[in-house]
Amino acid sequence: MRMRRGMAIAVLAGGGVATTMLVGLVTNAVSEQTEWPSWLGWMQHHAWLSFVLLGAMLTGLTIVLAMVSDGGAPEQSPGADPPAVRPNGAPGLLGAALVLRSLPRDTAAFTNRTAELEHLVSSVESATRQGTALPVHVIDGMPGVGKTSFAVHAGHALATRFPDGQIFVNLNGHTTGRSPVAPAEALASLLAATGVPTQQIPVGDDAGAVTEARAALWRGRLADKKALLILDNAASYRQLEPLLPGGNGCLVLVTSRRRLAVDEEVVLPVRPLPPDHAVDLLVRLSGRSVADLGATAPGGATGTTRMLEQLVQLCGHLPLGLSLLAARLRHHPSWSAEDLRDRLLVAQDRLSELRAGDRAVTATFDLSYRDLPLELQHFFRGLGFYPGTDIDAYVAAALGDVRQSHARRHLDALYDAHLIDEHPGNRYRLHDLLRDYARDLADEGERMDHVQAVQRVCTYYLASLAVANRYLVRGGADIPPPHEDAGHVETPVIESRAAALSWLEGERANVLACITRANHLGLHDLVVRLAAAMGAFLRQEGPWDQAVALHRTAADAARIVGDRHALAAALAEAGVVRRFMAAYQDAAQALGEAVREYDAVGDLSGKAAALNQLGIVWYLIADNAAAEQSQSEALDVYRQLGDRLGQANALADLGMVRRQTSRFTPAIEAQNEALAIYRDLNDRYGQGNSLRDLGVVHCLMGEYEVAERRHQAAYDIYQELDDRDHQAYALNELGVVRRLTGDRERARADNTRALELHTELGDRFGRANSLRHLGVLDRMDGVLDEASHKLEEALDLYQELGSRGGVAATLGELGVLRGAEGEADEATAAFDAGLQILRELGDQCGEAQVLNHWGNLLLSSGGVLAGRNRFVEALELAREIGSPLEVAHGLEGVGRCEWVTGGRDGAETWLREAIGIYRQLGLNDVGDQLEELLVTQGAG
Repeated sequence: MRMRRGMAIAVLAGGGVATTMLVGLVTNAVSEQTEWPSWLGWMQHHAWLSFVLLGAMLTGLTIVLAMVSDGGAPEQSPGADPPAVRPNGAPGLLGAALVLRSLPRDTAAFTNRTAELEHLVSSVESATRQGTALPVHVIDGMPGVGKTSFAVHAGHALATRFPDGQIFVNLNGHTTGRSPVAPAEALASLLAATGVPTQQIPVGDDAGAVTEARAALWRGRLADKKALLILDNAASYRQLEPLLPGGNGCLVLVTSRRRLAVDEEVVLPVRPLPPDHAVDLLVRLSGRSVADLGATAPGGATGTTRMLEQLVQLCGHLPLGLSLLAARLRHHPSWSAEDLRDRLLVAQDRLSELRAGDRAVTATFDLSYRDLPLELQHFFRGLGFYPGTDIDAYVAAALGDVRQSHARRHLDALYDAHLIDEHPGNRYRLHDLLRDYARDLADEGERMDHVQAVQRVCTYYLASLAVANRYLVRGGADIPPPHEDAGHVETPVIESRAAALSWLEGERANVLACITRANHLGLHDLVVRLAAAMGAFLRQEGPWDQAVALHRTAADAARIVGDRHALAAALAEAGVVRRFMAAYQDAAQALGEAVREYDAVGDLSGKAAALNQLGIVWYLIADNAAAEQSQSEALDVYRQLGDRLGQANALADLGMVRRQTSRFTPAIEAQNEALAIYRDLNDRYGQGNSLRDLGVVHCLMGEYEVAERRHQAAYDIYQELDDRDHQAYALNELGVVRRLTGDRERARADNTRALELHTELGDRFGRANSLRHLGVLDRMDGVLDEASHKLEEALDLYQELGSRGGVAATLGELGVLRGAEGEADEATAAFDAGLQILRELGDQCGEAQVLNHWGNLLLSSGGVLAGRNRFVEALELAREIGSPLEVAHGLEGVGRCEWVTGGRDGAETWLREAIGIYRQLGLNDVGDQLEELLVTQGAG
């Protein structure tokens, strides 16, 4: 493999030189500069032909590059990823499953499992012919027998039958130093690996309910799919069962050291190799002939065969041990099989205290280990300290306290010695038995060696996270610093947001395992630092229960060491994640405590950030007085500190509170000030948010052209940022403006696309908004049943999320719908309930809208006087807050009531004032309808 890569690199390098020369020639020819000598001059004087040659060369290089890349690491999705977490009652697991979206590389050590493979293929074919669900195939056997190798080999052999994907999951059932992966954590990793956005991964306080919900989503994800799932190293059926797909077309291969009781399973026991197969594998992997191996054996070929049989028997006929013995024979070409047997017997004597089965395979480890140079022995022992699952050269360098280039050479040497396995992406793993062996060797040293190794690895991760966070944290925001000892640490090259997310997703499980180990070792400072450094990634990509568990661990560590500043940071992060989960009371409690802790240590910046986040929580539950107080306090502190980004954030959020309480002019002032700062800072995300909220305010003020421009500008920014969730919010608001201005076709298109995006991304609040807007359009188009379905679903979502504003708005629309259906009592009840909430929230614009709707209901049902009272009340509110549309609706309502009661002169006055406002708003169709009413009724 290395030779092929080397040749490819050489070809690419030579091609690069040739390409560079051609570019120079062509450029020189076109620009008619210096004459090139000899045959190069011909190319210079035939410029266009040179261009053709250049194109051909580039095409060839592209093909070579594709061939080289084909054997490389599988593409890793940067993932997905804000909003959802396991609240207080659920167990806090800092675990994550290692999920590969493609199969590991097939092993050369695989040999002659023909019967087992034929049994598996026959079982798959039989189920396929009968149209029944493919049974779960459990591959069991003793450690080192080759269960995983068989599963991977079978997966490669069957891959074409499962075109929808092959997934490999390590469940850590018997991994030293690691707890078995909890089903909920495994499901979260599986869902994320198959493209489910963070917001769609269920969370909650009840761990059992969360597991069931994730399992249902996972089964739905694989319904009607033909996929292959390898669940490696399972501990129990309880761990396994929630991960099983529900459809007929998925094949599940499970490996375990235990016999698992799986419903309708097919058990494929993998036993040690027969003696002749074991000998064949040893000879093949050694790269030597039988005659060469038996050069010193008495008895000729028969004696050599007996010697080889004794040798393979000494390592229990296990493929893992055989591959290690073969590596020794390759490394020592002068050794015969007899030489190796004698050394193996000495090793077994040294390990005589072990059980016979353990002694057989461990002796092969010991022989391979002691054959390593002293420097490499030290490096291998260091791997026993690593808490994670897989490793690359950077982590290995930190563990071994060596340069990254040296670590890479050491890893290559251990791979050649069959002491580690190679995984996609230039990563390596120890077999569980070898991990045990390395850990035993490491434990023979001083405890401080273990502590220092974990410290070095954690320091490396802090340095690398500082690099990755540059692409995740918004411009101007604080980036958690690396450790003070990180100056000499080598970190991977990360030069884009996509690269940062890809690296973080690949290292997630390892970083969390390091945090857990550091916590056990009492390295609490590293725990709080790593938790802070992982905060931005987990906040964006989730799963949020992982984030909550992490910050809870960090808070506990901070309390142990008495670090109130770190405690405040952990509480603040936990509060933000709780907000994403819509666990608003928990979020408010954590953020309130964070404010107090920051205040106690005199950290004004942290206090302001926590106040800002707390204000957002109060805004979301419509505690507008508390929200305004928090944002105002945050703004004062930010101004004191000269923190312009903080000022902009607080101003923008303050503007939203003012808009929610129908104070439109102050809302616009705050948002415009925020927008100016965001533009100075070139904060595109902040600009988009302020523009969108300005659009909402201008819409409420009847300035529809301005509102549409603001929403469109916000949408364009969100497209630029590839932020699909906020694109959906902007589309919803564009749909509202277009509906109000009579363009219902475009409004429906906007709201429908928003619904698709919110549903795909799992944003339930956004989905509720889209359903409510589409329900209004359905009602206006006369499709009442569909309108009822959408509005009721929206109401359920708002109630689940605790969004009182959403509930009130939907109740108002349901009241209009029930009135159209002739259900006056239900309509009245809906209006009354919605109005009560709006008054509690201080939403006077919403209150005026519902009063106008209620007035129309009363007018249409004969309650003219009561209706007029509602219209007058709405009119007074609308004039007070400056909502011209509701002013016009109130004027029109009073005029119609006057018309019915016979006061036509007064009615015309009210109606003509309403017509004037409608025309000012650009709602000429509505104005024309009222003009026609006046004419046809003889008042014109």
